[in-house]
Amino acid sequence: MNPMTCDTLISTEQLADAQRSAHPPLVLDCSFELTNLDAGQQAYDAGHIPGAFYLHLEHALSAEKTGRNGRHPLPGREAFARTMAAIGVDNDSQVVAYDNAGGMYAARLWWMLRWAGHRAVAVLDGGIAAWKAAGHAVSTEAPPARPPGSFTLREPLVTTLSYDQVRANIDSRHKLVLDARAPDRFRGENETMDPVGGHIPGARNRLFKDNLDADGRFKPAHQLRAEFDAITGGRPAAELVNQCGSGVTACHNLLAMEVAGLKGAALYPGSWSEWSAQPGAPIATGPAA
Repeated sequence: MNPMTCDTLISTEQLADAQRSAHPPLVLDCSFELTNLDAGQQAYDAGHIPGAFYLHLEHALSAEKTGRNGRHPLPGREAFARTMAAIGVDNDSQVVAYDNAGGMYAARLWWMLRWAGHRAVAVLDGGIAAWKAAGHAVSTEAPPARPPGSFTLREPLVTTLSYDQVRANIDSRHKLVLDARAPDRFRGENETMDPVGGHIPGARNRLFKDNLDADGRFKPAHQLRAEFDAITGGRPAAELVNQCGSGVTACHNLLAMEVAGLKGAALYPGSWSEWSAQPGAPIATGPAA
């Protein structure tokens, strides 16, 4: 497989081969912890894939919080494009994103690059753990800075829904909302991140971790397809909206759906942290209806 065509997942073997090629990919480390904002940088400093640059979720992949726009609001597309160009991404770059959390944060970068119109971006299947398990070296040296890239915005390859659109959908039911959070948070029993527990009325729950096998790699496409169809009743991807706590792990479900051939599902970027901060937003608790 030509690594220049990778647009969902890339294996450790494919990445190692691509790094030895005439046109190696640009590798970006997205490691992070929601409860320790310095942990990702510390993990990167302790050992990362050689040549990889670090991107911080809060700084590079999110905008300023207002208290109403969620915990990880999307930056403007123009601002994100400038961030990508500044670290050396060109319009024809193959980008590989990875993290230390099963793709939880790398999938956010994968989705955002597609949002900016860039197709050649893949998530390292199994992340840094799989890289190390395969016997590949890690480095504690930061790579030399690259010259600014030519990255420019193109037509988005993904779709988003706003709070108002998701709220209107409660009555219309034109789309089905999939919530990527843990089942206890979905039911409103153990909310640890946001002030209010529960879920968007009518939503169904698909924990993002269920996309992975016991080894931390994504399940086969046919298995993912069967599992999503079981939750959605086989609805087409164009009728599905993904959300989570703050618009991060929902991207993991979107990546899994893409692997499964379910192309075209939307993201509600503000997700529960935005929804629950809106006055009068309807909230359901307990299991999915």
